[in-house]
Amino acid sequence: MMQGIQLFGAVLILIAFALHQARKMDAHGAWYLTLNFVGSVILAILAGIEWQSGFLLLEGVWAIVSGYGLVMLILKQHRPASN
Repeated sequence: MMQGIQLFGAVLILIAFALHQARKMDAHGAWYLTLNFVGSVILAILAGIEWQSGFLLLEGVWAIVSGYGLVMLILKQHRPASN
């Protein structure tokens, strides 16, 4: 079961990466950031459960960076336009 969840998280990140490389997805767009965030959170949680420190560091930072980008994108979209 854990292996399947881990594969799902990895596939989300890889889909975003592959679509970006194929120029089908913007690396600053909501879908790219969401796929990276969700995938990395899944992998970070599993790395934490199994205490894989290197993997936890990688995926934890990946989740923080993509989460930050997603929050900034949301805030930018909800900011009133200035004249």
